[in-house]
Amino acid sequence: MNFERIKEKLNILADAAKYDVSCASSGSTRKNSNKGLGNSTGMGICHSYTEDGRCVSLLKILLTNHCIFDCAYCVTRRSNDVKRAAFKIQEVVDLTINFYRRNYIEGLFLSSGIFKNADYTMERLVQVAKKLRQEENFNGYIHLKSIPGCSDELMYEAGLYADRLSVNIEVPTISGLKLLAPEKKHEDFTKPMLKVKNELIRYKNEQKLIKSTPKYAPAGQSTQMIVGASGESDKDIMYSATYYYKKYHMKRVYYSGYVPVIQDSRLPSITSQVPMLRENRLYQTDWLLRFYGFSVNEILDESHPNLDHDIDPKLSWALRNMHCFPVDVNSADKSMLLRVPGLGTKSVYKILNARKFRQLNWEHLKKIGVALNRAQYFLICNSKDWHKKDVEAEGIKNLILRNSQSKFRTQYSNQLSLFTN
Repeated sequence: MNFERIKEKLNILADAAKYDVSCASSGSTRKNSNKGLGNSTGMGICHSYTEDGRCVSLLKILLTNHCIFDCAYCVTRRSNDVKRAAFKIQEVVDLTINFYRRNYIEGLFLSSGIFKNADYTMERLVQVAKKLRQEENFNGYIHLKSIPGCSDELMYEAGLYADRLSVNIEVPTISGLKLLAPEKKHEDFTKPMLKVKNELIRYKNEQKLIKSTPKYAPAGQSTQMIVGASGESDKDIMYSATYYYKKYHMKRVYYSGYVPVIQDSRLPSITSQVPMLRENRLYQTDWLLRFYGFSVNEILDESHPNLDHDIDPKLSWALRNMHCFPVDVNSADKSMLLRVPGLGTKSVYKILNARKFRQLNWEHLKKIGVALNRAQYFLICNSKDWHKKDVEAEGIKNLILRNSQSKFRTQYSNQLSLFTN
């Protein structure tokens, strides 16, 4: 083995893989057996942490950065002048096992450019996972990227060896895809998604009858959208995400701020900033839709098609719906408490349990962990100390911004200067 060449390939193909953010390992339950290597990581992303505090890392690489397509937003596009490389199947297997044995990684995230055709590429990805499972007895986490346009047979086989499958929808809307990737068809993305969804349903039904039914993609499937490349509003993006959650039973939809990689008249300027704050707000909105009982049309509509940058989406909704507040923390139901800025799901759970035994006041809420710097403007409790009920929405917003800390603060410092002078 030429170790210098392997190292060069690793540098090229690991760097090319960094643009894909959908590599979380949540939901997998694969366990070690027959003295094999590794346990599934449970929940995590490259250099992140599990629920029990463990640091988790995945070997995150492309099989190759050669690609037959010329998508405007992609660094590996056919016409882009970048150094190309490709791993052999056995090279990826050996890297994974050697890195695992050295305790560098706990799993593999494998994607690829499309070379020759979709089936040829997907077959090679499946072969890597199959070798790891069957020949190396590897029980660690494996995430395979589904290649748009590949056959149902290959998608089925992939799910037998991978913990999670994902196909990136890339551009949130069909019109955006036609503009930036005219060689691709929307159906090529949704066909693998539908196959995985149907197989997951079939597996659950068969497992009820036959306990030894082979697991199929136990961590489900996910997808990723590029944000800021094709001009969609936040409303367009979130309606698209909701569609994929409902239609294809996605575990996660990931939002990746567009990184300028090439000058193209269809794209933002090469000097434009990566929309990190916008990406963060989309994730917050996604969380509200999945865990807080909100619907897209409550947060975003024709008069408010984009999320606010200076405040989070829950606070934005609350300020636009002040007629719903204040909420009595000692009598409000769970669904309404979840809509109060400063209350998370854990705080609401603690409140519902604590108020069974006593009337809660500000001190109790503080001990529970409620973010009172925001919640105090939208709650009443067993206390006379509530003097802000006459403050209007704009005044509340100014007070919260004046006393808040955010890693994105500098991105809207000009707005904040209006409140702090």
